[in-house]
Amino acid sequence: MKDLNKYRGIFPAFYACYDEKGAFSAERTRAFTRYLIDKGVTGLYVGGSSGECIYQSVAERRQLLENVMAEAKGKLVVIAHVACNNTADSRELAAHAESLGVDAIAAIPPIYFHLPPYAIARYWNDISDAAPHTDFIIYNIPQLAGVALSPALLREMLKNPRVIGVKNSSMPVQDIEMWRDEGALVFNGPDEQLLSGLAAGAIGGIGGTYAAMPELYLAIYRLFHEGQIARAREIQDACCHAIYKMCSCKGNMYAVIKGILREQGGPDIGGVRAPLCDLQPEDLPTVKELAAEIGALVKKYG
Repeated sequence: MKDLNKYRGIFPAFYACYDEKGAFSAERTRAFTRYLIDKGVTGLYVGGSSGECIYQSVAERRQLLENVMAEAKGKLVVIAHVACNNTADSRELAAHAESLGVDAIAAIPPIYFHLPPYAIARYWNDISDAAPHTDFIIYNIPQLAGVALSPALLREMLKNPRVIGVKNSSMPVQDIEMWRDEGALVFNGPDEQLLSGLAAGAIGGIGGTYAAMPELYLAIYRLFHEGQIARAREIQDACCHAIYKMCSCKGNMYAVIKGILREQGGPDIGGVRAPLCDLQPEDLPTVKELAAEIGALVKKYG
């Protein structure tokens, strides 16, 4: 019998960790993993959008997961996103992830060419077959992937006993209700609606800004389950305002978050990889403001 309760909680999306020259850094990856373990999060979502996966080689993605698992295995739950834009590389990463002992693998659909549902199902099942002893999570992010999960496609995928759920990053909260109604576990994706997602039946959240303020998202999750909705809504609103400010910068949001981490005294994990826009000089005042604001919020709510 599978232990699916381990997936209940808060999963920061792991960021790419680079050295000063923009190359993958094993040392910084391990330091960032330790940092998040110490924050008390449920688990990590490694190698996804927030990890700049589409700008990394298969070799780099293998190195990333190896170094995360060297620190995290047995300490928290690890979900490894293994999708590439071709089946062979995706299967290689899936088999590699299983060999390291991850709890689950995840995959977006193939992007660019709009494949029919049966081809997407074959792609996901081929990936899952490469990791036959590992749970599989569908990653639904239609605004970036260009194709949306449907109830019919989910029903087809749930015929695979390894498929346990959906990381849902579409904006409609109704989607969470639909996937749950089909029998899938659902992780809320959009950070701005964690509270709403939990109310709709999500078992937890996987989020791109969680690592910048994990204490706040952990508090939302805890307060929701304690029935303290008004207090949880206060924190959710505060997180939303911080996200809006992050997105107001000229540099890419993940470059901004990495700047906030440094300003907070967290690990230096470098910048972002081109063609993403790195932190710009005019962003620095906002980064400092955000670091101070998040610190004050953590003291108040965390």
